[in-house]
Amino acid sequence: MFETMKSEWLSNLRGDLLAGTVVALALIPEAIAFSIIAGVDPKVGLYASFCIAVIIAFVGGRPGMISAATGAMALLMVTLVREHGLEYLLAATLLTGLLQIIAGYLQLGNLMRFVSRSVVTGFVNALAILIFMAQLPELINVTWHVYAMTAAGLGIIYLFPYVPKIGKSLPSPLVCIVTLTLVSMVLGLEIRTVGDMGELPDTLPVFLWPQVPFNLETLWIILPYSLGLAVVGLLESMMTAAIVDDLTDTSSDRNRECKGQGIANIGAGLLGGMAGCAMIGQSIINVKSGGRGRLSTFVAGLFLIILVVFLDAWIQQIPMAALVAVMIMVSIGTFSWSSIRDLRTHPLSTNIVMLSTVAVVVATHNLALGVFVGVLLATLFFANKIGRLLVVHAQQDATTETLTYQVVGQVFFASSERFLAAFDFKQAVDKVIIDLSQAHFWDITAVSALDKVVIKFRREGADVEVIGMNQATATVVDKFGVHQDAKKAEQLLQNH
Repeated sequence: MFETMKSEWLSNLRGDLLAGTVVALALIPEAIAFSIIAGVDPKVGLYASFCIAVIIAFVGGRPGMISAATGAMALLMVTLVREHGLEYLLAATLLTGLLQIIAGYLQLGNLMRFVSRSVVTGFVNALAILIFMAQLPELINVTWHVYAMTAAGLGIIYLFPYVPKIGKSLPSPLVCIVTLTLVSMVLGLEIRTVGDMGELPDTLPVFLWPQVPFNLETLWIILPYSLGLAVVGLLESMMTAAIVDDLTDTSSDRNRECKGQGIANIGAGLLGGMAGCAMIGQSIINVKSGGRGRLSTFVAGLFLIILVVFLDAWIQQIPMAALVAVMIMVSIGTFSWSSIRDLRTHPLSTNIVMLSTVAVVVATHNLALGVFVGVLLATLFFANKIGRLLVVHAQQDATTETLTYQVVGQVFFASSERFLAAFDFKQAVDKVIIDLSQAHFWDITAVSALDKVVIKFRREGADVEVIGMNQATATVVDKFGVHQDAKKAEQLLQNH
């Protein structure tokens, strides 16, 4: 255990320290922006990002992954905050953490293998669209200064990385924030700033138990939001973990990550923060900056709170236009632009799954519902595709009056009707052989179809023999089949 801790914490000291510092600088504008999206004071997102990053560094299942307040989670909080206030959000955050811990113990992290690539792409694209839409209120009914500042911010974000020597050493979103803040202060521009949105923290977070009545009424208010937050948080965290796994050529413990996310969110809720999850963009920044271990995540959270507490007077001067530019950059970077090009080459079913996921999420602002619809459609398309791969070949031996059916493919609920339709029960033969050596029967529906075939041929006076069953098929047929039992077969025949 000591060797594991040493490897995860101390094997990459310089890289983790530098990467964590860069991530902390880049976290500040996003944490503030996500707080504003959720409709809460900036300190709620900043406290959350600090708490979640520090706690997940110890209990998470994916070293080097950054977790904090995120746009996906913030979008789900808007209605709760607007209708019930911050205290109910804190209570919902605690319940979210509890649900995620339960999910970890139930090993629900393993369910990510059922989420297809097209669903993930739709999820990411919908998230990008929602983040962009959330910026529109800041760009409506404003002076030209806001548009100029936003355009300048985007220019800095995308052009600064090409500046020789220093372009790669500093995160361009941070440079955008600092530059536009100085310009706004020097020119005295009358535009909205972060200070107009609420008071920033000037102290470390303290224990804060939600001041809500603990009864069933409160539970029914926060439960729908907590369920959505728990599912979306775990989905985004699992997808981020998979991306970091690929970048680092290592593996992660998904179920431990579920529990870790839950513990981190409980910690955030008890210290006045909102629920969060893993951040795809910041995790990639961390890895590409040299971060590999848990120390990089810990440093990111710790350095973040130090910056906020001691530089809060400066942070209040940040113009909202700068944050809008940062969030537009996040939206553009999150959207999978290749998915538009791939619409011409990918199968129609794949495109329908991706577009349906996007449409449901954008229409309902519920990422979990969109993923559910996408997974459901992907499952139906897959079942239909596999069901159509079933082939039954018939060959008759005229000398012995024997008809042999060679079944090739998968027989289950979606292909059982196709299986039944392949047999000619009116053809007069003395013996029928059903060869299953190249087939596999998966469920009760498939076994029931086999029973019907055997019994219908017997009703026509033919002797039926089923051969070639593999062990798995034989097991399910022996357990659920009735054609071997004369009494049960007769009863099935009467029912059909």
